[in-house]
Amino acid sequence: MTVTPLDRTSPMPLWAQLEHELRRRLDTGEFEHGFPTDLQLTEAYGVSRHTVREAVRHLNKTGLLKRERGRGTVVNRSEFEQSLGTLYSLFQSVESTGVEQVSKVLRLEVVTDTIAASHLETDENAEFLLLERLRCAGGSPLAVDRAWLPRSFAEPLLTVDFSHTALYDELANIGAPVPNQGWERLTPIIPSAGDRKLLELSKSDAAFFLERRSCRDGQPIEWRTTVIRGDRYRFVTDWSTGTRSELRPDAR
Repeated sequence: MTVTPLDRTSPMPLWAQLEHELRRRLDTGEFEHGFPTDLQLTEAYGVSRHTVREAVRHLNKTGLLKRERGRGTVVNRSEFEQSLGTLYSLFQSVESTGVEQVSKVLRLEVVTDTIAASHLETDENAEFLLLERLRCAGGSPLAVDRAWLPRSFAEPLLTVDFSHTALYDELANIGAPVPNQGWERLTPIIPSAGDRKLLELSKSDAAFFLERRSCRDGQPIEWRTTVIRGDRYRFVTDWSTGTRSELRPDAR
């Protein structure tokens, strides 16, 4: 193991130093073939088992590690990664890795929804096309995705097969406006019982809750919520000097 000794003269607690050190080693991919046991870490760093357990507990809380029955502590490797600050495509970001993304349509119908109406700045009795999908990647559940679009331009989508296509591609196909602006809010949650069942998660498994309002040249045209498995997907931000995030109208 590539061990950096802890500084016992530092005001930073030993468990916090150890957490930082283990994060460094995780970032380098050092634990690709297995995470050390508590005993191995206590011997390598010359600390108590309590110190090790506290550091590992914090890494578990952040999702970098997880406890599995019969295997102990393992590294929680996300399969898919997405940069923040862009109008990205879940469909394309998954398939760009070489993994096929397939959707099971749960609902495709005309509805009214006061929350969607509020976000899209329309009358609360306005009608929307609701597209609700279970998004699967590599044959396993990845996300539950719900999108509301004004019926005035989205109604032709009622006849579309959404099992393997992107919503924004289909909007373009029918000559409807495609988003080129918007915002997205990301929140960690424990999903509802219904979404947990769809995503095959246990009661204690966390997920991301994404809310997106998309616009075309300043006009709101889509309200979307997505519950996405935290163990299969992660989001990153690049703060490198000279980089700049831009909106791009990818299909989603």
